Amino acid sequence: MQDQAHFPTQDPFRTGLAGCCPRCGQGRLFKGFLATRPACSNCGLDFEFADSGDGPAVFVIMLVGFVIVGLVLWVELAFTPPIWLHLVLWLPLTVILALSILRPLKGLMIALQYRNRAAEGRLESDD
Repeated sequence: MQDQAHFPTQDPFRTGLAGCCPRCGQGRLFKGFLATRPACSNCGLDFEFADSGDGPAVFVIMLVGFVIVGLVLWVELAFTPPIWLHLVLWLPLTVILALSILRPLKGLMIALQYRNRAAEGRLESDD
């Protein structure tokens, strides 16, 4: 991932959360909901390095889980609704929250990968 072009340093939080190219801040990072483009249409940065893995999903689970479990416990202790009402309330809310923050978090992880020049772990040979 050699970056030979001269672009001003972009804020990874702004570009990542917006789904923009981490190098120029102008081109689109995603071609679908979560699929990344092969390269930036503006500056030509190859997105081959972009492998966020399970990182965004882990953060979504932790964030959404914390919010939903806290709300479920509060509603249960305050109002004691029937179980069907819990299902009607919390299942759609969980899906909506998870899907709404998954893409921005993936963009953020990719932007931070680019900013920190993160790559797969390699073993150095003792030649």
